[in-house]
Amino acid sequence: MKFRNLLVLSLFSSMLLLLSCQINRGKKKEIIAEYSEPYRPLIHFSPPSKWMNDPNGLVFFEGEYHLFYQYYPESMIWGPMHWGHAVSTDLVHWQHLPIALYPDSLGYIFSGSALVDYNNTSGLGKPDKPAMIAIFCYHSPVLEKAGKDNFQTQGMAYSLDKGRTWTKYAGNPIVPNPGLRDFRDPKVSWNAETNKWIMALAAGNCIQFYSSTDLKKWAFESEFGKNLVRMGVFGNAPT
Repeated sequence: MKFRNLLVLSLFSSMLLLLSCQINRGKKKEIIAEYSEPYRPLIHFSPPSKWMNDPNGLVFFEGEYHLFYQYYPESMIWGPMHWGHAVSTDLVHWQHLPIALYPDSLGYIFSGSALVDYNNTSGLGKPDKPAMIAIFCYHSPVLEKAGKDNFQTQGMAYSLDKGRTWTKYAGNPIVPNPGLRDFRDPKVSWNAETNKWIMALAAGNCIQFYSSTDLKKWAFESEFGKNLVRMGVFGNAPT
């Protein structure tokens, strides 16, 4: 009886080991298939297909690193910019998610940043669901083609489901253009000393700073670097 029990236990363990090997082999085949293209980077992030550009909105929330990036899903060359989206738990293996932000009547979705509004300063979240906020540059091809200087403004969108779906703020743009051809790439962070959100913007030939208590209404604070460098000739002071 004891020998028979040992034999059954041994057979059962062997079956579990075989099943585990088959599962692992299947996962390995999936990984190999995903990265089998000859020019697909194995470490650097790349989109499922088509054009990508700079990363945007890098943020960590509830165990996931979020990567947003400039993305044109229709072609291998630059086109109307979207925000692609992927998440990771280790910054090496990435899960592709649906496109987060699409162009709309205000323009293409250019570079920006993302944050989590834990204190619900915006009022867009819920007590148990802080809003993930994306703040980005709108680039209007219509105004640019018309020769206007105010074709770049700042917009906002929010998510209440860990970035899986996004709603654009109805009051966009949150920062209108003051008349500068280059007015873009908002970087937003919380300043604990002033209890305000601070936005740094590329504005003409300098950096401008804006502040807000609710992420919706922004006030100009100051600027840095104006006329210290020539546009397009980095590091050379004007003569």
